[in-house]
Amino acid sequence: MKTLEVLFTPADFAGLERRNLDDATCVVLDVFRATSSMITALASGASAIVPVGEIPEALDLRHKRPASLLAGERDGVRITAELTGGIDFDLGNSPREFTADKVSGRTIIMTTTNGTRALRSCSHAGRVFIGSFLNLQSTADRLVREKTNHLLLVCSGTFDQAAFEDLLAAGALCDRLWGEFQSGEISDAALIARSLFQSFEKNLAGAAASSRNGRRLLGMPELKDDVAFCLRQNVFGICARLQPDGEVRADP
Repeated sequence: MKTLEVLFTPADFAGLERRNLDDATCVVLDVFRATSSMITALASGASAIVPVGEIPEALDLRHKRPASLLAGERDGVRITAELTGGIDFDLGNSPREFTADKVSGRTIIMTTTNGTRALRSCSHAGRVFIGSFLNLQSTADRLVREKTNHLLLVCSGTFDQAAFEDLLAAGALCDRLWGEFQSGEISDAALIARSLFQSFEKNLAGAAASSRNGRRLLGMPELKDDVAFCLRQNVFGICARLQPDGEVRADP
């Protein structure tokens, strides 16, 4: 029987790590902004993204791979020497930074507050895809084409709470896949996410602007344009997958 499930908050991550996900497909969503940045980077020609949990881990990996770029944020702001003990990260977590002239052909080591944690929590699943509004249809098409039976949408959230924009994206994906799963077992969380998206589908910008993350970003002059950027649907026709070696790459 097919199953469709949505996890709303980071509180679910610990339980996820203990679940047998061998036959499951996970899609990780961090709309504002980690997964949106990953998709943009790959669309701009980055060769791979290596998600890591903590700053020291990123620094250690950069030491081993000096040609790579460091990217990430804490509290929404690019990681600087104050947090690393001497090294400014090359990039923050704004998708608008990941332009071809900066990232084409490069490997990016990334650590964010929630998004990379979410990816690592389900890295043992059979397949893990990176989702965003930017590549929504491409991701949905891939899941249909591969006849996904057990689908788990993982919302990265904000700190330890749910994030409205992630639920909207999960709901949008559920909406596109509903016909594939309606004869199976659909969780109430998936029903809630889909209903939420349908309620705000015609005004995603307004809905997201009222969210905690939306208000925070819109209040920062250097980051306010990220909100509109991340809410654009189906801009990139790529699918991105967490590979067995721990790297996120565009998946043909």
